Amino acid sequence: MTMSTPARSHFARATAAHAAAASTPGQSMAGATPYELMLIKLATDRRALKGVQSVARKIELKRKLLPEYDDYVAGVLEAGRGAQDDVLVTVMIWRIDVGDYEGALAIASYAVEHSLALPDYFERSLASLLAEQFADAALAAFMDDQSFPFAPLERIDQLTADADMHDQVRAKLYKALGYAIEQVDASRALDYLRCAVSLNDRVGAKKDIDRLTKSIETAG
Repeated sequence: MTMSTPARSHFARATAAHAAAASTPGQSMAGATPYELMLIKLATDRRALKGVQSVARKIELKRKLLPEYDDYVAGVLEAGRGAQDDVLVTVMIWRIDVGDYEGALAIASYAVEHSLALPDYFERSLASLLAEQFADAALAAFMDDQSFPFAPLERIDQLTADADMHDQVRAKLYKALGYAIEQVDASRALDYLRCAVSLNDRVGAKKDIDRLTKSIETAG
């Protein structure tokens, strides 16, 4: 008899948790059967994504594929000891791509805590990618006159505070933070924007600094 979906889900999560708990911190999850199976699935899914040219369709495909990784991810986050996990960090990036910021942050916290690296097909550090991906998503929303929550950006700033990255990337994150909190705390927004410009004077925030400065002076 075929197991019910809840039973299958519990089994997948428990199996991943067991493998992650048995792995050695700082080493790879390679050799852990659930991980190897998910690596095969990830390779198949990445090939499918490469066959799609439209960015919008890639995002829709990722949104369709992501739930199939949920039980594995939950198991690793529940019991993992910090072994390198290419599946986990790739799912994190895909969650950012589809706008699941809370889901991405759950993995990001674990990944930063255990100093996980990005797979070889990414040519930058985990911290740099997190800062830039979240900043880009926020700034794109603001360009379309949409809002973006401050809390996820603040969490990314906290997670990457001690990380080495290009000043342009950190500046972009500060710019996004400034825009995100402007309506709530103009003074704090001004501080973020000034920090952004201090790191990269071409970040595109000088006019906003002038505008906010005048607004604060007028209100005061």
